[in-house]
Amino acid sequence: MAEQRITRRGLFAAGAATAVGTAAGTVAVTMAGTMAGTAAGASPSGAATEVPSGTATEPFHGVHQAGIATSPQAHAVFVAFDLKRGTGREPIARLMRLLTDDARRLTLGRGALADTEPELAVSPARLTVTFGFGPGLFEAAGVESPVRQLPEFETDKLEDRWSGGDLLVQICADDPLTVAHALRMVVKDARAFARVRWTQRGFRRGAHVQPAGATQRNLMGQLDGTVNPADLDRAVWLGQGPLRGGTTLVLRRIRMDLETWDELDRTGREFTIGRRLADGAPLTGRAEHDEPDFGRLNRLGFPVISEYAHIRRARVDDPGARMLRRPYNYDDGLAEDGTPDSGLLFAAYQADVDKQFVPVQRRLAEGDLLNEWITAIGSAVFAIPPGCAPDGWIGETLLADGP
Repeated sequence: MAEQRITRRGLFAAGAATAVGTAAGTVAVTMAGTMAGTAAGASPSGAATEVPSGTATEPFHGVHQAGIATSPQAHAVFVAFDLKRGTGREPIARLMRLLTDDARRLTLGRGALADTEPELAVSPARLTVTFGFGPGLFEAAGVESPVRQLPEFETDKLEDRWSGGDLLVQICADDPLTVAHALRMVVKDARAFARVRWTQRGFRRGAHVQPAGATQRNLMGQLDGTVNPADLDRAVWLGQGPLRGGTTLVLRRIRMDLETWDELDRTGREFTIGRRLADGAPLTGRAEHDEPDFGRLNRLGFPVISEYAHIRRARVDDPGARMLRRPYNYDDGLAEDGTPDSGLLFAAYQADVDKQFVPVQRRLAEGDLLNEWITAIGSAVFAIPPGCAPDGWIGETLLADGP
C-alpha cells in the first residue's frame, strides 16, 4: 500500500500538479450554473414542501418511522439515554408506549399528556421524533441485538461523552423552539427509566433559504450529501424479522480543524475532496450529479481525481449498497483563542452496517486526504424499529411479546 500519511506540503504539491491538467473552464462557474447544479439534488423522500410553515406536519404513523427518508429539517437534536439498572423488557415497553404517545401528540401540534406549556407545541414546523435502540437495550430486554459497536478505525479519537447509548431519540424540525420543547418533554418522561448520556445539536440551512431538495453545505464549504440511494427498499429498509420496515443508524461526531483548513488554497481543497467548491461537480464533470470519471488523467499523467480524494475513497458502485446520509452541522462555540469547536453530525442509515458502512469507513481511514482536517470524536450505532399504526407504539414488534 502507498504511504498513508498525507502531509499538507505534499498536498499543496499534488494539488498544483493536478491543477495544471484541469481545464480553466472548470474553475469559473456562473451563478446560473451554480443554482442549476445545486437545485438538481434530490432529497431522499422526493419533492419537499415548497413553502413550509409553522403549522406544517410530517406524518408520524406508517410502515417506517419519520425522520429518515423525510426531507431534512433545519434543526436537529440527538439525545442518547442509558437505561437505569434493573430496567428490563416490560419497563422498556412501558417507556416506549409513553414516548410514542408524546411523539404522536407533539408532531400533530398538540401538547404532550402532562405538558405544562402546550402553547409551545402548537407550531410543529415539520417535527419528527425518531427512536433507535442500542446494543444495551437489546441486552436489557433479553433480545439478540442486530447491531453492535463499530470496530476501531485508526483515525478515530473517540470520547465517551459523545459515544454509545442504549436508547436514541432524534428530534428534527424547522423551528429550534419546537425542537427544544419536544426534547424537554421526552427527557421528562424518560427520566424514571433512563438517564441522559449525551445530547448533540445540529443545524442545516434554514427553511426557505435554498430551493427544495438542494444539497446542504457543511462548515468546510462543501456540498454534503450529493450521492444518496434512490432505492431505499434495497439500501435502507430492513426486509424481514421483527424490525422489518426499520433500519440501522450510525451517528458519528466529526470534528473539523477549520483553522488549518483555512490555510489551504482553493485548488488544494478541491483536490482533497475531488469536487469543485462552487457547485459540487466532480473535477471531471460540469454539474453536481455528474458521474466522476476516475480514469481521466491530466496532461502530466496524474489522475484528475486523486487516488486518495474523498469522493474516490467513499465511492460505492452498487447503488443498493449506498448509505442514506442525513448530516447536520454542529458549532459548539469558541475557545478563548477564538478556535471554533465545529464539525459534522454524520447520520448514516443503512440496512446492514457491516456490509455498507464499515467497508467505506475502512477505506476512508486507510487513506482519505480529508483525514488531515477531520477527526471522528464520537460514534454510536442503533437499530431503528419500524413505524407503528395509530393504535400502536414504536418497538412493539420487538418488545410486546416474549418471556
